[in-house]
Amino acid sequence: MALSRLERAQVWLLKAVTEVLFVLFRFFCPRRSALSGKKLPPVRNPLLLMSATQLAKKIRRKEVSSVEVVQAYIDRIQEVNPFVNAVVKDRFAAALQEAAQVDKLIEEETGGEEVLEDRLPLLGVPLSVKESYALQGMPFTTGLVSRRGIVATVDAPPVALLKRAGAIPLGVTNTSELCMWYESHNHIYGITNNPYDLERIPGGSSGGEGSILGAAGSVIGVGSDIGGSIRMPCFFNGIFGHKTTPGVVSCENQYPPFSGRQEEYLSSGPMCRYAEDLLPMLKIMAGPRVNMLSLNTKVDLKKLRFFTIPHDGGSPLITPVSKELVDIQRKVAERLEADLGVKVQEVHFPELHYSFQIWDTYMVLPDKEGKPPQTFAELMGEPGRPAWPLWELLKWMIGKSDHTLAAIGKAFKVSSSSIIQIKEKLQKEVDELLGADGVFLYPSHPRVAPKHHHPLLRPFDFSYTGIINMLGLPVTQCPLGVGEEGLPLGVQVVAGKLQDHLTLAVALHLEKTFGGWKDPGAN
Repeated sequence: MALSRLERAQVWLLKAVTEVLFVLFRFFCPRRSALSGKKLPPVRNPLLLMSATQLAKKIRRKEVSSVEVVQAYIDRIQEVNPFVNAVVKDRFAAALQEAAQVDKLIEEETGGEEVLEDRLPLLGVPLSVKESYALQGMPFTTGLVSRRGIVATVDAPPVALLKRAGAIPLGVTNTSELCMWYESHNHIYGITNNPYDLERIPGGSSGGEGSILGAAGSVIGVGSDIGGSIRMPCFFNGIFGHKTTPGVVSCENQYPPFSGRQEEYLSSGPMCRYAEDLLPMLKIMAGPRVNMLSLNTKVDLKKLRFFTIPHDGGSPLITPVSKELVDIQRKVAERLEADLGVKVQEVHFPELHYSFQIWDTYMVLPDKEGKPPQTFAELMGEPGRPAWPLWELLKWMIGKSDHTLAAIGKAFKVSSSSIIQIKEKLQKEVDELLGADGVFLYPSHPRVAPKHHHPLLRPFDFSYTGIINMLGLPVTQCPLGVGEEGLPLGVQVVAGKLQDHLTLAVALHLEKTFGGWKDPGAN
């Protein structure tokens, strides 16, 4: 699918702008070297190596107390957070009090373990929460300096449901500024590091969640995703994450709020180290809408139709997929064929060539009443007037801007030509391919976790995750061990709308096959 002259000019302009921004960044910002060569300590407490499902069962059976489990995770956070800067505000004292109340409740319970499991399936299990979610009594800034000091007065619905199921929040975790960049860095909390290599990014915008989960400082967490904000951090940090079919899990009481048609693409979902926790977490987080999904349906993987899409066809805006990620996706296909006796068919969609343009165009479409979404410059300027990107760039060059360079770059708007017809064609083709029993594999990103700030040079690489948002499909991010540089590998597993149970079932199989999460501190 050849590019028009206008499209080639837009590609050139976008590349030129990103090159200039990166050169400016390298010139004005010295390299960080304090953590160079350092490594996370290994996990020593066996409680940190159990799934939330296993911990909840042990707590209910009084084989371990909730206080012991919560204290183990507090100790681990205190051990690793100086390295990764993932948890930006803790509530350790309150969590220990809540854990003691859990232990007392279990001692006094007369209905037996089954009653507790049915009513409080996560009773006594620690939880981490992305700072862009409202968690009562905790900061609620999304890294925006003008929101410094704002504290949540309520819980976001998914957080409230997890707490109601017995989970105990330990604290909130870092995000990118306004949740619209794939490196978790802002001028309130600073920069978050990848637990496998402290000089690399943990992804964004749920990068604090991905980092603390990957570092074994949390067992389950909550993320949101409008362009890959669950999946990229899960990929870079070697954990599991699920972007739900939109409209199932509530996205209320997050900041920034959705506007325009963004509700159609935004999803909240679980992040965790162990695949068996995805399904029970999703059942809880979906709340009253859980019956939209078939989460109680047993999945026979041998009866599914499997496909693999190795790349986007070679978009000039996006880095080509690395050989090791092409190879690992091929190995997944081969193992599925060998283990299940299925045929994994390779397919290609030329429209994926336009993944970034589709995401960029649909993010600014007006809602049904014709009202356009709030612009990024308006969000940056709140509660005052919209930010002026050029002025903020000049201020940034002399160290006077409250915003990160990534946020300033995002506020520059380069319009794309209309590609709505291309997206509609892609939507029709993908929906027909998947049906109610199809699953496809797709790269999570063109490369393993980049070094800090390098996303400024390749800002459109998130399109491998962003296009799935625009198609409205459920997708589970699955870890596949570590590669040549000791960094996590992974793949996206995508199904048709409302078929979330299919990708969750595949995730369980891939965990058994490839080993799942790996301790970044292990030798």
